[in-house]
Amino acid sequence: MSIRGLKKKQPKTFKVKIITVDAEMEFSCEMKWKGKDLFDLVCRALGLRETWFFGLQYTIKGMCTWLKMDKKVLDQEIPKEDPISFHFLAKFYPEKVEEELLQEITQHLFFLQVKKQILDEEIYCSPEATVLLASYAVQAKYGDYDPNFHEPGFLAHDELLPKRVLRQYQLTAEMWEEKITAWYAEHRGIARDEAEMNYLKIAQDLEMYGVNYFPIAQNKNHTDLLLGVDAKGIHIYSINNRFSPNKSFEWSSIRNISCSEKELTIKPLDKKAEVFKFFSSQLKVNKLIFQLCIGNHDLFMRRRKVDSIEIQQMKAQAREEKARKKMENQRLAREKQLREEAERAKEELERRLFQLEDEARQANEALLRSQEAAELLAEKAQIAEEEAKLLAQNAAEAEQERQRLEITALKSKEEKRQMEQKMREAELIAVKLVKESDRRAKEAEHLKQDLHEAREAERKAKQKLLDITRLNYPHMAKYSQYSPGDSRDANFDKGSIKLDLKDIDLKRLSFEIERERLDYLEKSRKFEDRLKELKSQIHALKLEEKQAGLY
Repeated sequence: MSIRGLKKKQPKTFKVKIITVDAEMEFSCEMKWKGKDLFDLVCRALGLRETWFFGLQYTIKGMCTWLKMDKKVLDQEIPKEDPISFHFLAKFYPEKVEEELLQEITQHLFFLQVKKQILDEEIYCSPEATVLLASYAVQAKYGDYDPNFHEPGFLAHDELLPKRVLRQYQLTAEMWEEKITAWYAEHRGIARDEAEMNYLKIAQDLEMYGVNYFPIAQNKNHTDLLLGVDAKGIHIYSINNRFSPNKSFEWSSIRNISCSEKELTIKPLDKKAEVFKFFSSQLKVNKLIFQLCIGNHDLFMRRRKVDSIEIQQMKAQAREEKARKKMENQRLAREKQLREEAERAKEELERRLFQLEDEARQANEALLRSQEAAELLAEKAQIAEEEAKLLAQNAAEAEQERQRLEITALKSKEEKRQMEQKMREAELIAVKLVKESDRRAKEAEHLKQDLHEAREAERKAKQKLLDITRLNYPHMAKYSQYSPGDSRDANFDKGSIKLDLKDIDLKRLSFEIERERLDYLEKSRKFEDRLKELKSQIHALKLEEKQAGLY
């Protein structure tokens, strides 16, 4: 067979791009492949066995549609692009995630999809619940919290909260990170798959979890209601309220669902109950609703039947895998604990070694300081010895000086005693002089008084003599030739001589008094000079005594 013949027999292919929540894959598909062939290829590539939850979704003319499994891929109304893009997503949701999601890959894909729906606000979640869910997402991504490694700002590039929550509360990114980290720190020891399962267990209780909403109308003119399809049944909502349904039809209470063009009919199991009819805007929407109803109803009935051999094997393998992972996690936890203890012991030994090295260094420094201190003390001892010799010499000189000062003090005491004797004598002389001065002053006063009295008597005598002369000898000139007159003249002259003598005595007495007063003043001046001299000598002696006391 030729090479050209081999080439002709190779089937024609087309490229498709499969987009999961966290990855992209490209495959080459044969032109005759049906949707199930492509879907099985993707599931094998992912290692997924719980295929009944998932489907391949594409968008055509603004409407999301699921690839049909029983039709060829190219025969369906798919986008004309190369490669053709499909989104591998969960089409149906479990009622209880912990019981139904057996594989770890299934849990991870559901976790990523539900997380994206919450962040995109397709599923409403309260702010408190979003913080808790974000903490489990962080635990799944980063593992156990380590304050030394997870420093502030390590969540800056992670999208963890819906924008609605961020707008609702005026908190900074640092504040949100602090709130999330507070919960995150409490999840220590939880493995990644456990953290993702805890996330899904919280999310499955949210009102909008797993619900596909479609606008419908009870008549052909108005679209005033929403129809929701989930794992539990069909629900009718008002256009502005997606949380609380106005009416619900559980799968167990529905007898039949029929679809014709734009009309869809729900017949309850109770034949007396009213049949619910509604209209959608397009036939495609009706068909999509019908497909979701059939799929969810099949899963609902499947959950209530005995598990197939395949499901039983998967559950057994899941239990074994969980037990193995639990043991592995416990082993890892023990190893981690031992490693942490070893690291703490190592840090303690390093700290102790550093402490010992520091103590050794301090001991060496202390030894060096001791040697330096010993040398310094030796120098100080030598200096002290020299100072002692010098002090001994100074002490001998001081002793000699003390003896000299004692002799000087004795002399000073003798001189002081003599000076005090002189002072006492001077004081006695001064007292005597004062008394003598007082006596002389009194005598001078008496003499002055006597002199005054004598002069007054002289004046009176002269006046009296003149008066007598005028009365008895008015014509003395006339009888000046007679002898009797001569004898009176002689008597008169004699009296005048007596008066002149008396005047001479008074003058002499005044002169003597004045001379004695001058002598007294001279003696007083000399005595004052002597007193000053004695005072200066006493002051000098006192200074010498003070200096001798200091020595």
